[in-house]
Formats: sequence, structure tokens, C-alpha cells
Amino acid sequence: MNWYVAGASFLGTAVEFVEALTIVLAVLLTKGWKTAFAGAALAVVVLVALVLIVGYPLIHAVQLPVVQFIVGLLMLLFGMRWLRKAILRYTGYKAVHDEGKAFAEELEKQKGRGSKASGIDGFGALTAFNGVFLEGLESVFIVITVGLSAHSLAAAVWGSVVALVLVVLAGVAFRSPLQAVPENTLKFVVGVLLSSFGTFWAGEGLGVAWFDQDVSILVVAGFFLVASLLYVAWLRALRRKALMSESRSMSS
Repeated sequence: MNWYVAGASFLGTAVEFVEALTIVLAVLLTKGWKTAFAGAALAVVVLVALVLIVGYPLIHAVQLPVVQFIVGLLMLLFGMRWLRKAILRYTGYKAVHDEGKAFAEELEKQKGRGSKASGIDGFGALTAFNGVFLEGLESVFIVITVGLSAHSLAAAVWGSVVALVLVVLAGVAFRSPLQAVPENTLKFVVGVLLSSFGTFWAGEGLGVAWFDQDVSILVVAGFFLVASLLYVAWLRALRRKALMSESRSMSS
């Protein structure tokens, strides 16, 4: 078992599953468990099929340098997108995602479509399907790219399965959005990991001779972590300076 791959897959997909859980719980509380389960289960089946159809055949093609570079570049861009959002939220330039607010909004939307039905409500099932499928697409991307990066798709799949089981169990136990989960911190960490894997993988595609695979990934991850933290500190300083300047101009 490649624990680097399993851990990165676990953290990345857990964030997406928490967001999907918010929508599914809102459907469950307003339309009943049958509707929520029908929509969510269908989405999971489609996502699993995507992993089997797309992921495993790529294992045989991923030895090609051009494929290595493309997969690594996509992973790097995906990780940098998460890092950018997390940094902007840490520095106050972007609002922190509020699962409680999202849950309340989805709950009101479902209530507006009527009360619980004895059978399966079409709108509720479609809502649950869309929530799980759209968030799951990013999870599939994480599983495939992280798994391929270390030739260990099985480890990536296991990491995502554990994340799914834990999030579902937490949802069943608390029946509320997992507001205690530091989502932005998780996205920051996963952004660092994906960017590191992507850089390593793209480098291999270009023929870079890394001195040691595991150590190299840790070194690259350390670089992204330090650079991101310095960027956060710099943006916070700029924001404080701008707010102080605005405050002085308003007082004068």
C-alpha cells in the first residue's frame, strides 16, 4: 500500500464528499431517505464506472512520457487552483465556504418543492444525484491522477473509499453538515499535495531524473508549502495596509 497516494486521495476526496453530504442530507430531511439514497447511489455507480472505464486502462498507457507529462500538468493545475482558493480565503479576499449556510439554503429549496413523499421524489433524487455526481467528478479526477502518478491506483481508490465511508457514517450519526471539518485547511493541504505530485509527474514526463522518488515529492511539497505560507503572509499584510488606509481616509 502506497500511503502517500492513499493519504492524498483520502484528504482530497473527503472534502468533496463533505460538500456532497450537505446536499444529500437536505434532500433526506425534506424528501425522505428513499429519494436521497436513490439519487446518491446512482451517482456513485456512475462515478465508479468512470474510474473502471477511464482509470485502469490508463495504467497501461501512462508509461509514455507524453501521457506522464499531460497527467502531471493537469494535476498541477488542479492543485494550484485549490491552493489559490485556499490562500484567498485565508487572507480574506474570498469568503470562507460555509457548509451550514449551504445546508440551510438547500433545505429551503427542497421545502419549497413540497413535503416528504411516500415514494421517490423526482426533483429530490435529481438534486441528490447532481450533488454527488458533480462533487464526485473532482474526486474521480483526484483518484485517477494521484493513483497514476505513483502507479498505485488501488491505493488511491482505497483512500477515497475510506473517506466516503467515514463521511457517510458521520452524516448518519449527526444528520447535519460537518461544520467542524476545517475545509479550507484540508483544501490547502490537498492543494500542496496535488501540486507536488503534479510537478513530480510532469518532470518525469520531461525526463527529469529525480534523486529519490519519495524524498523528492516531500521536498517539492515543502517548497509549495513554504511558498504558499509566505504568500499568505504577504497578502495579509497588503490587506491590513489597505484596510488601515481606507480607515484613515474615511475618518478624515
